[in-house]
Amino acid sequence: MLKKRRSYIQIALNSSLEEAGTIISRLPRNNRILIEAGTPLIKQYGSEGIRFIKQTYKNHLLGLSIMEPMTKPNNLGDLNKLLKMLIKPQKPPDDFQREVSGSEEEGEDLYPYVVADLKTMDRGKTEVRLAAEAGADAAIALGHAPIETLESFVKNCAELGLDSMIDMMNVENPITTLRVMRNKPTVVILHRGVDETEFNREKQIPYHDIQRIKGSLDILVAVAGGDTPREVQRAIFNDADIVIVWKEFLHSNQETTDLAYEFLKQIK
Repeated sequence: MLKKRRSYIQIALNSSLEEAGTIISRLPRNNRILIEAGTPLIKQYGSEGIRFIKQTYKNHLLGLSIMEPMTKPNNLGDLNKLLKMLIKPQKPPDDFQREVSGSEEEGEDLYPYVVADLKTMDRGKTEVRLAAEAGADAAIALGHAPIETLESFVKNCAELGLDSMIDMMNVENPITTLRVMRNKPTVVILHRGVDETEFNREKQIPYHDIQRIKGSLDILVAVAGGDTPREVQRAIFNDADIVIVWKEFLHSNQETTDLAYEFLKQIK
């Protein structure tokens, strides 16, 4: 479960499993990094994609080798073979060093926290169950979903031990939706969408809603829609608990590790 009074970076992976495995292998080992199975990835690979990311991240934090698919799996059978390759009864090497930084995290075990961006609009109970069975630690529903769906989503997340996240993209007054809900989510996401960012340069991330929400409700607030270190810093300055990034991690390259470290510096 997420801890309050701590800031996190949530890295959304939206391309292929091959890219996801490579990116994860280059990340710092740090409990402040949450890995998101993005919506495009889930739509392409289903719950097996979530399962793959969970096991890959777990192996990385344990210092085990990560078996990367050489080609994109074409079917469920290929994914199952890949997962069997990933799950190996190995022990961490003797010289394995934990990389958790910050005094409040000293001595903590590393944990592979994975978010499933389901963008649930209906069938909250069913979709939460699928995410839980795949090993997700949190799931995301859309704030535009019917209140009944959001209530079911949050309730079932709690029952199955998942953190519930509500994405308020294009919701004019997130606080209004939250006040109507009897069951409050763990996290509310204030989100400027990808298409909005590309085609409407005047659209701003609603930082002003952070304090409105936190002043009324005891929940965490995440911000999505900014991908530069400066935007991450601005989100943290405005008291966001989680900053969600994706663009710089769409494809793996030599700068992936340096960028992840830079983001971690911003949230300390």
